[in-house]
Amino acid sequence: MTETRIEFEISPRLPATLTRLQELSNNLSYTWDRRIQDLFAHIDGELWTACGHNPKMFLRRVSQARIDAAASSPTFLQDYEAALSSYNSYLQQPRAARVRAALDGERDLVAYFCAEYGLHESLPFYAGGLGVLAGDHCKAASDLRLPFVAMGLFYRAGYLRQEIDGDGRQHLRYTPIKGADLAFVEALDRNGQSLRLHVDLLGRDVAIRAWLGRLGELQIILLDTDLDSNTAEDRRITHELYGGDLETRIAQEIVLGIGGVRALRALELAPTVWHINEGHAAFMVLERMRETMRDGVDFHSALEVVAAATVFTTHTPVAAGHDVFPHDLMRRYFPKLIHDLGGGDHGLFALGESPLNALGFNQTALAIRGSRFQNGVSAVHETVAASNERFVWPEIAPHENPIDHVTNGVHIPTYLAPSWANLFDLRLGRQWRNQLCNAEFWRQIDELPDHTFWSIRQLLKLDLLSYLRERLTRQYRRNGLSEAQIQILVRGLAPEHDVLLVGFARRFATYKRATLLLSDPARLARLLADDVHPVVLLYAGKAHARDGGGQDLIRTLHEYSLRPEFQGRLFLIENYDISLARKLVTGVDIWLNTPEYPLEASGTSGMKAAINGAVHLSILDGWWAEGFTGDNGFGIVPHGKNVSAAERDRLESAEVLRVLFEEAKPLYFARNGRGYSEGWLQLAKASQRTVLPRFNAERQVIEYTERFYAPAARHARRLAADSFQAARTLAAWKQRLRAHWSRVSIRLCDGPPPNLIAGTQIRLAVALRLDEISDADVGVEAELGRLTDAGEFEVLETHFLHAERERQDGETLFSAQLAPGAAGLVALRVRAYPRHELLAHRFEMGQMVWL
Repeated sequence: MTETRIEFEISPRLPATLTRLQELSNNLSYTWDRRIQDLFAHIDGELWTACGHNPKMFLRRVSQARIDAAASSPTFLQDYEAALSSYNSYLQQPRAARVRAALDGERDLVAYFCAEYGLHESLPFYAGGLGVLAGDHCKAASDLRLPFVAMGLFYRAGYLRQEIDGDGRQHLRYTPIKGADLAFVEALDRNGQSLRLHVDLLGRDVAIRAWLGRLGELQIILLDTDLDSNTAEDRRITHELYGGDLETRIAQEIVLGIGGVRALRALELAPTVWHINEGHAAFMVLERMRETMRDGVDFHSALEVVAAATVFTTHTPVAAGHDVFPHDLMRRYFPKLIHDLGGGDHGLFALGESPLNALGFNQTALAIRGSRFQNGVSAVHETVAASNERFVWPEIAPHENPIDHVTNGVHIPTYLAPSWANLFDLRLGRQWRNQLCNAEFWRQIDELPDHTFWSIRQLLKLDLLSYLRERLTRQYRRNGLSEAQIQILVRGLAPEHDVLLVGFARRFATYKRATLLLSDPARLARLLADDVHPVVLLYAGKAHARDGGGQDLIRTLHEYSLRPEFQGRLFLIENYDISLARKLVTGVDIWLNTPEYPLEASGTSGMKAAINGAVHLSILDGWWAEGFTGDNGFGIVPHGKNVSAAERDRLESAEVLRVLFEEAKPLYFARNGRGYSEGWLQLAKASQRTVLPRFNAERQVIEYTERFYAPAARHARRLAADSFQAARTLAAWKQRLRAHWSRVSIRLCDGPPPNLIAGTQIRLAVALRLDEISDADVGVEAELGRLTDAGEFEVLETHFLHAERERQDGETLFSAQLAPGAAGLVALRVRAYPRHELLAHRFEMGQMVWL
């Protein structure tokens, strides 16, 4: 006979002196505020860990005795009052000056849509870098008091918890999530009832619940279909992040994009700027167009209205990161939308058209065509994205098309170790928090005492080593290893050993090349076999459930970690999440990154390590191509396309090993009788000094605000004014230009002589056949430059030509008087393109004709 177990919770009563603990647990500022986190840890550290650092769950499960003890502890009450004072001050701080200058806080609102948010380990709504970046963006928006609301999905299963078994196989465990366990509450309608939104899916009315979370003073809204009124199939839509098949994915993206717009309307929020953070939310463009067309605006004008207010950020050059839905699937899911937008399915499909997916609807293409402000996430990524998406602007060179970049940053309060924050308070003054973007201020890092800097680094490393010994011991015991085997494996993590600790932790996608150092295992083993100056390699990361290549990387690393020559020198740590990431980035000496150039996009884990005084060793891709200064870490120049993939991996692996063991290792262990390495400290200080002010999330959000949000808000207001008159004008003009542009031609009438004396003026004239296009609708410019050794045209000067008159043969003459300032052998080229004062970007039409 089996027994019946009935589980229930016994929760404490909070005494009057501690009632605001409930408030602290319900504001997501706990995700970075160490004072708030420490309060719960001090009450019951073991339970705080067992609850996954989740304050709401903690307050339901902590014993009355622990609460009463805290309430009677003068030390705790002092810490409690200090935490409340800091929390109150944070909520009351004014809007940042640069935000006030860019946006109108009374009427502007940025709506930020993303499929995942990595705010904290207690909130499993993220899979990797995209979510963590989105979480940091929200935190910095809160810090700056940006008028901002975030929209996402409430995943009932959360994201995977990873276990790696004794054979190196990855197993993914999902922990069911309850709304009552998290710092979110159900949104209510005007009548105080639970708000319900609705979307149509294949003729089914699917109900959606909205959960509201407060991050400082801004809101995060997460949508959920797990409702009794929905079918079992529809309840599973928001069950799992990036789970299921294409049907699940399109349903999730309809809920996010279309349901998200409807949620904001129902909550009476009126965004003036809409930010699509990766293409998953691109269906919001279609819903907003449908709304605009209900006001009597035609399809093309509605697109201009919507696009003017929209910012799109693309985060990956990897094809798997861009959703494509077959046209048949789109027809099945959007018959009503196709009808509402008019123009049949061809009108809709044109918005998602891309040359690589002739029969598919590309969400990235929709996001680009449905926005007027687009960016990648690093300077390198801008060039890659501009090239990959050039089909939207087919006649424009990639480097001149509208795609720009804002390099990612990290939220300093979340990832800077408390030891560093305390040191900065002592040495730099508490105002350092207001100087995050001031590179000159951070030059003071060089003046920090060497012994103090080294001591903090060593203490953080010892904390990491102790943590990893416990964590790996549990992992090995679960997999059936004997105590003797475990002792052999973890010996390299003994605190008495002075080791050079190298960390590699990120999502295990094949292009990130986690096993690159294993390209020459014999050499790696020889280099690691040094008991006098030991080096330890730490690996951690998850692979997607359907990424067989990524799971193969995990198995390979597991196998090598158990080989005799690598035991105690190479470790694979399971279940990489934000909590483990914070430990690793603060404790390692070197952060290793070996992506396949140019697929990194940005990366942020190296930034987190650098702000904590670790040294970055990476291929010069993503953010590190901008961040590397030559004296703040190690940069590996990537090989080009002139070598095979296998040869590139071999060469780059050899170079990483050379730098690691011929430069980094000798420098780290060069103690010179002082107990620390002066050369290493110089490198580590430069790492922290240069990265912290340039690659923080505050700088990132300010850049978005000034360069994207503010221009989008202004442009959208201009096009929407007077019942969308400007949008109608622009849309009609674009249609007319597109209809006639193919017949535009250009020829030279007057040009430079073969030889010219410096300072001499020349007349340049070209004749344009414009068909039915007005000369006022065309920009004509001459570029003076020279060819580089690589055969590329380097522009030195640009001169604009002006219309003179229309000739009898139907051509219009454009001319300019030039006095070239360049010298030597130069070249001249002339081009014409559509021009209109209402364009957000001068080349957004994507059309150009050359002489």
